[in-house]
Formats: sequence, C-alpha cells, structure tokens
Amino acid sequence: MNRSHRLAGLGLAAAIVATAANAAPPAKVKARTGEAALIRSAMSAAPRKVADTATIVVANKDGSMRTLRKGTGAFTCMPDNPTTPGPDPMCMDAAAMEWAHAWMTHGIPKTGRVGLMYMLEGGTDASNTDPYATAPSSSNHWVKTGPHVMIVGADPAFYATYPRDASPDTSVPYVMWPDTPYQHLMVPVK
Repeated sequence: MNRSHRLAGLGLAAAIVATAANAAPPAKVKARTGEAALIRSAMSAAPRKVADTATIVVANKDGSMRTLRKGTGAFTCMPDNPTTPGPDPMCMDAAAMEWAHAWMTHGIPKTGRVGLMYMLEGGTDASNTDPYATAPSSSNHWVKTGPHVMIVGADPAFYATYPRDASPDTSVPYVMWPDTPYQHLMVPVK
C-alpha cells in the first residue's frame, strides 16, 4: 500500500446508496484466524460486489497500513477499529482514501475530487462538530449513525444544500463536520 494511504486509527466513513442487506457475508479466506476475522469485519462495510474485489488493509500501531488481502477492485476496506465505542468498518475509493489521509494527518483535503465511502455497519463514535473528538462531551454533539455512505471532497457549495445541524436527524442526509475542511455528506441507507 502506498505510504500516502497511511490512516492511523481511522474511525470515520463512507458514501452513496447501498443496502445493508447487500453487505458482504463472512469471507471464505485462507488466513490466520485473526486475519480472517479482520477481513470479515472489513468486508461487512460495503455491498458484496464491492467487498468481494476490495483490497483489505489494517492500520499498524505506527500508522502504516498492512495489506491483508490484495484486491482487484477500486475500493479499499478496513475492519472495525476496536478502540472506538461502536462498529466502524469502512470501504473507500481512491479519492476517499486521499480525503481520509488528509483528515488523519490534519492536512487540507482537495475539493472537487469527490470520494465515496461505505459504512454499512454504521458508527457511534464521531462528534458532528469536532473532527478530532475522541469521546462524547456535553458540547461536541456526539451522534450515532446507522448504516450509511459518505460523499467526501465535494466543493463547499454542494454541502450548502443539506442540513448542517450540530445535532442532526441521522435518518436523512446531513452534513457532518460542517464549516470545516472535512465536511462531508452522510447518507443513511437501510
């Protein structure tokens, strides 16, 4: 995996309509037991056809990525991050990987390079106002999201047409982290 794709402790996620029913079932892989579980977790983030051909990576403690399975498709999937309070496996296309790398390194993501991320297991570990919150507080508007996809990297005008509430209704599309370089559209799916 290219060093530019380092994503230490990534716990964020993914974009455009899929159904939870299409999430990939446990993979039949020849791997050590621990790796097989990580691969199954990563594959649960996306529809089966995406997950079946995705590259599966896991973050090392130093922030580098270790490839568990080389794929042939356009997406890279990561398993649930065990240090976060809820499930958060995700699958990202190349543009979303670049966006996530910028977020993780506190860089400025490129706009106009739209990326798609899947998080069909949902997530419960992100502040809607603070891109770097690590725990809920009375002021950071912690949200629990069900299965969703994310659209990242769009021009700011794209996000202006969607709700930008600090405590959003997560049953409809809304902007997460509005007015930050990391704003993105959360699109719920069932």
